[in-house]
Amino acid sequence: MPRSSNDKVPSAYVADGAWPHAALAPDAPVSAHFAQALARNLERGLASSGQSLRTLAEATGINHTTIGRVLGGKVLPDIGTLARLEVALGFQIWPGLAALPTSPPAE
Repeated sequence: MPRSSNDKVPSAYVADGAWPHAALAPDAPVSAHFAQALARNLERGLASSGQSLRTLAEATGINHTTIGRVLGGKVLPDIGTLARLEVALGFQIWPGLAALPTSPPAE
């Protein structure tokens, strides 16, 4: 899936710790912050629903490796993928503006 504004893959902005619970670099773009919050929400959705990557893949028609890459911060999902994941989980995973850090991120 293409990345926004030539940003690196989201996990490339990890400064300390392990994705998606890591501290991001000060110059991390907003896409990295949103992808990190999305991955955390997707983890929560999987845990609360009791689904595995494979069962979620079957329910959504999205390849389990793609879901794993979203969780791993290797890709940004498109809106269709996001919508199918949310419907299958019954859980909102798009973080919205809450994903933004308190200080403005790099553009």
